[in-house]
Amino acid sequence: MIYAIIIGGVAGWLAGSIMKGGGYGIFKNIILGIVGGFVGSWIFGLLGIVILNGTFGALLEGVIGAVVILAIAGVTKKK
Repeated sequence: MIYAIIIGGVAGWLAGSIMKGGGYGIFKNIILGIVGGFVGSWIFGLLGIVILNGTFGALLEGVIGAVVILAIAGVTKKK
């Protein structure tokens, strides 16, 4: 569980850096990264895609999931 929180936190920070202007601050980005890790795993599981096994694969899934979450949140934030 702590491993998932750490990976999600790093993923959220990276996603916030990738999404220029889409960030919510370090703490909210970390939370979104944790949620994004679950979303990324779910999306890739539905599609039957395995990126990589291990820490790097989990980080990559988390970053992609967090970017998706930040993009959705950015759209709803502007309205």
